[in-house]
Amino acid sequence: MIAQAYSRWIAFASQLVDRTAPATGAPPQALLPFMRWCVAGAWPILIAAAAVSALAGATEVLTMWLLGRVVDAAAVSGAATALPSAVPLALGAIALLLILRPLLFGLSATFQSVVIGPSIFTLTLSRVHRWTLGHAVTFFDNDFAGRIAQKEMQIARSLTEVIIESVNAVFFALASVVGALLLVGSIHPRLMLVLTLWFGTYAIFLRYFLPRIRARSAARAAARAMVSGQVVDTITNIKTVKLFAQSDHEDRAALGAMERLNDKTLEFGQLSALFRIGLIFLAGTLPIAMLATGIASRGAGVTPGDLAAIGAVSIRLAQMTGWVSFTLMAIYGHIGEVEDGMKTLTPPQTLTDDPDAHVLDVSNGTVALRNVSFTYGREVGGVRDISLTIKPGEKLALVGASGAGKSTLVSLLLRLYDAEEGKIEIDGQDVARVTQESLRRNIGMVTQETAMFNRSARDNILYGRPDATDTELFEASKRAEAHDFIMDLKDFKGRTGYDAYLGERGVKLSGGQRQRIAIARAILKDAPILILDEATSALDSEVEASIQTALDNAMADKTVIAIAHRLSTIARMDRIVVLDDGRIAEQGSHSDLLAKDGLYARYWHRQSGGFIGLKAAE
Repeated sequence: MIAQAYSRWIAFASQLVDRTAPATGAPPQALLPFMRWCVAGAWPILIAAAAVSALAGATEVLTMWLLGRVVDAAAVSGAATALPSAVPLALGAIALLLILRPLLFGLSATFQSVVIGPSIFTLTLSRVHRWTLGHAVTFFDNDFAGRIAQKEMQIARSLTEVIIESVNAVFFALASVVGALLLVGSIHPRLMLVLTLWFGTYAIFLRYFLPRIRARSAARAAARAMVSGQVVDTITNIKTVKLFAQSDHEDRAALGAMERLNDKTLEFGQLSALFRIGLIFLAGTLPIAMLATGIASRGAGVTPGDLAAIGAVSIRLAQMTGWVSFTLMAIYGHIGEVEDGMKTLTPPQTLTDDPDAHVLDVSNGTVALRNVSFTYGREVGGVRDISLTIKPGEKLALVGASGAGKSTLVSLLLRLYDAEEGKIEIDGQDVARVTQESLRRNIGMVTQETAMFNRSARDNILYGRPDATDTELFEASKRAEAHDFIMDLKDFKGRTGYDAYLGERGVKLSGGQRQRIAIARAILKDAPILILDEATSALDSEVEASIQTALDNAMADKTVIAIAHRLSTIARMDRIVVLDDGRIAEQGSHSDLLAKDGLYARYWHRQSGGFIGLKAAE
């Protein structure tokens, strides 16, 4: 019965915080506002938890007061007189120690371990992760994937610890300290003065050490994240490491990062040790000073019971300040880690939806680039003054040497970057004025470097349209020539077919198999605009021929932009646009461009094995 009631209470308490509630606005760049942003919506629960912790702290002083009263009652001469006066005190002590304190401490523990811990961690992580996902691709290009993931977890873990420890220790201790001041003040004002002076010295001690602990903790966290980033980077590219026999090089790089982490950890440890030594010395002075003052005040009405209460309170406060100080040291250490992660993950997003952005409505699939320029903020590279209109259903090939601007144009169409000049329209709608999500939902893409998740084959294909039925899934896979090999898959846990996991980045598949999974995903998405970025480059000629019909079906009734070097892909396009040094050099059909005998013709004549050369002939 009791167990069932407790289980129901736990189930209820665990749902008091909406763990997935989105944050309002952007995360602030200052620490305290950022922390409030992370936990917004959970304040009623946090205040309730702090109040319960404070009440539990107040019972500490109440216990000491009862101890003093029991001693005074026992000191009364004659057992017959002492016993009647001690009964109410004894009953009060029993009620306090066996009923009230267990209830308050149990409720406080439930708040910390059931309500606050899991909920605040998930709430913070979900908000930080959502913000991180909103950054432009350049944010991820400029950092380690492992380091970014480490920072997300670091913020959520450390902020949760800050809140739990604040509720557990800080509010508990504040209630105890206020109660202690009231207790000793009621005994003699001199005792309150001594206790106040001691706490002043204690505050100065903390003010000196805690900011330094916070700074060194932040430095340690940054070093730890670099180790994670280095290790994840090596593991992610483990095949390259082994193929180039560079295990020693990677080992040295990791050891270098580990040495820097060791140095920062030592600096933190040295300061921590000094802090502990000073704290123990300071805590030892409190009971000495308080008892000496109490004994000196015996003539002013301080009773033996008062001395017992003073001694108990002093020793308890000395112990508690040690516990609180170590907790504060941990809190400041975690604050340093929150600050470190905050600086990495919460810069303003550089690519955001317009405040009045609307959902893209694609009725025809006309794509128009109007005097578009984008050079990545540099003097060279990118594209310049591109004007191009792609008609509904037209199949257009982009051709050019490496660095000519083909991928840049595609990235601008997908709004992975904003054009520096000009604009891009789809069916007359400026892509900078529609939501990014709706833009990308209307564009399917198959890339040369196929993105695969370490999830099942089913999950990877359904990424194109998560609500698709199994029948639609299987049909898309068959059209992509992927169904047969998927049915033969088996992973290390014995999962087979569409339930088999593909490994990180699809490493368990061949290049051609990965491409066919990606084509199946694009077919299932069925977007009105399709981009093929070297979609068949990883396939041999026989495999390419086997899926060419599937690609033709996927391109049917769609506006298609294909980046390709393979001539078999280019020749099937309605129009070919040749880019050179970021500008349109030529455009026309395959036969027209050959007849023109220009840059495209030189590419064509330099072809080998069905591919256009990377450099034009001089």
